[in-house]
Amino acid sequence: MSSSAGRSVEKERYWTKLIGEAARSGLSIREFCRQHKLKESQFHWWQRTLKRRREERAGHGPKRNGGSQDVASFALVSDGPPDVEAGIELVLGDGRRLRIGRGVDESTLRTVLAALGSAAC
Repeated sequence: MSSSAGRSVEKERYWTKLIGEAARSGLSIREFCRQHKLKESQFHWWQRTLKRRREERAGHGPKRNGGSQDVASFALVSDGPPDVEAGIELVLGDGRRLRIGRGVDESTLRTVLAALGSAAC
């Protein structure tokens, strides 16, 4: 691996970690950037860039439907045994499914959504 490629991987890891921290913090992006002395424009650039890279690695191009937002559909999950608490199932635009049980910890859900690149959710 070349030196510049190594730096790129390090930067990607750094920004992935920061974006996850921001999602878990409960702060607005503006406040998170202010507290961490980051440029808000740079934060948004990395957020878009990392999302695009994840889509490319997954074999999907960016999802565009008149804009840059992914389309997700929602379905109630209720066909399990009666002793299993029903929750929701998110069907993401690329076909991935995320099942969320009733009573899930909010910080855990924020972490998962951040990892999926669903900061808008």
